Amino acid sequence: MDPIAFSIGSLDIRWYGLIISIAFAIGIVLAVRETQRQGLDTDYTYGILLWIIPAAIIGARLYYVIFSWQIYADNPISALYIWEGGLAIHGGVIAGILVALLYCRRHKLNFLQWADIFMPSLILGQAMGRWGNFFNTEAYGREIAPDSFWSWIPMQVYVNGAYHHPTFLYESIWDFLVFIALLWMIRKPHRHGHIFACYLILYSCGRFFIESLRTDSLMLGPFRVAMIVSSLGVILGIFILDRIKKNPIIDFKQSTKKPVHSQQKKSSHK
Repeated sequence: MDPIAFSIGSLDIRWYGLIISIAFAIGIVLAVRETQRQGLDTDYTYGILLWIIPAAIIGARLYYVIFSWQIYADNPISALYIWEGGLAIHGGVIAGILVALLYCRRHKLNFLQWADIFMPSLILGQAMGRWGNFFNTEAYGREIAPDSFWSWIPMQVYVNGAYHHPTFLYESIWDFLVFIALLWMIRKPHRHGHIFACYLILYSCGRFFIESLRTDSLMLGPFRVAMIVSSLGVILGIFILDRIKKNPIIDFKQSTKKPVHSQQKKSSHK
């Protein structure tokens, strides 16, 4: 596939960047609507996004560079050439979560409630973003033998004279299913942090098994980094579920339409 969607003069617009931009836009709309549904102040939504979007991009790049340092060791400045590719979603997610946590602490917001709001947007963005891998002919898996059970799989990646598992497709489908599940859960009565924990568990489980098929995994010694991080994600998700099980269940259908943080916001500007 041609990775370039179109050109404006000498500027090439790549499918990967275009898809990510659309994913960001859709994710923002979803988060804003959920914020309004819960009766919260959307100024905080935009405030969090203002910080987590650049943090996620920087984190995704830094994560990739750290675990691929052998590529950049001879020319460290090339680590800044982000337009040449090299982003890792785990790095972006980790950076985004840390920045959101700091923002919520500074503004005295309930981090778990806001994390819940953003999780459907995040997983949908991940589902869409994997199609950027399709156009870049990357993030594919092991070779599929012509007569094997897997030979029926659609959209196999043809590289170096052989067909390979379209792991980008597997993860995109899984992420979209997780998106549907999280969207359903967040509209039901739930405890703050439940959606966040379920995201960590469901996404990490899918990524763990899909990563085992990939041929381009970032490695830490003999171990695949994504599988390690996915395991930690499941553990963290279970830990959060255990910690919040005594918290009250909130039904946002009964929420007031007035933003519950409006008075808090006024007092913070005195």
